[in-house]
Amino acid sequence: MSALHEPVLSWYDAHARDLPWREPSASPWAVLVSEFMLQQTPVGRVLPIYEQWLDTWPSPADLAAASPGDAVRAWGRLGYPRRALRLHQAATAIVVHHDGQVPRSLAELRALPGIGDYTAAAVASFAFGQRHVVLDINVRRVLARALTGVEFPRQTPTKSEQGIAADLLPDDPPTAATWAVAVMELGATVCTSASPKCARCPIAGDCSWRRTGYPAHDGPPRRGQTYAGTDRQCRGRLLGLLRESTTPVPKDTLNAVWKPQEQRDRCLASLVDDGLAIALPGDSYSLP
Repeated sequence: MSALHEPVLSWYDAHARDLPWREPSASPWAVLVSEFMLQQTPVGRVLPIYEQWLDTWPSPADLAAASPGDAVRAWGRLGYPRRALRLHQAATAIVVHHDGQVPRSLAELRALPGIGDYTAAAVASFAFGQRHVVLDINVRRVLARALTGVEFPRQTPTKSEQGIAADLLPDDPPTAATWAVAVMELGATVCTSASPKCARCPIAGDCSWRRTGYPAHDGPPRRGQTYAGTDRQCRGRLLGLLRESTTPVPKDTLNAVWKPQEQRDRCLASLVDDGLAIALPGDSYSLP
């Protein structure tokens, strides 16, 4: 398995995208912000918001001093806006429990609000050069194709996947951290979900999926995400109106942006329950 290291690391050294959170000068906070923003969101959409965010809040203390509503407003249209609240909560916890410095240990990172196993491992690896298994969907797809010969991994990581990824980690922590981001980059730009570019892949000759003739996925059907008419779209319309207003928004104004009443009321209530909106006296609403 270690035969994969040299070609992937050499490929990454030559082809890695120039991204600000990968710069040597990027702070652990900058890496943490990028990991929150990149969840289920393409790099191109993240870049302008990321840059504006760090210009406004260059440290956890700066964000913690702002209101949650300011964070939601600055999140713009990145989607999944609860991430903005969780990032604000994480910044507050960093200030309260870690003197304003992003913690280094995996356990302390995992204990921050909004941070799961993947994000904790990614920040520990990419910000601090530690040796951890970092399994996002891009990494899982590369390993599934190259080592197990299947087109797509299962919906959730398995113990077998974890074991394979752990066995592949280089022993040297800084090299392991580079390996983690290199495999991720390979999955994001070459070994993609829909149109893999096998002719450009540095490990095409060692890929089990390619060697066996690209067998089609035979697991549960992979459903594409729908958006039009969904609660997610409705919530986005309502939240967009709140985000664009500097004063409380009357319920009648919110009613005008989404006609199906039952769905609209359900989604508005869910925004309040999630802490993304506040119900005010006079039947009006605002950001928190």
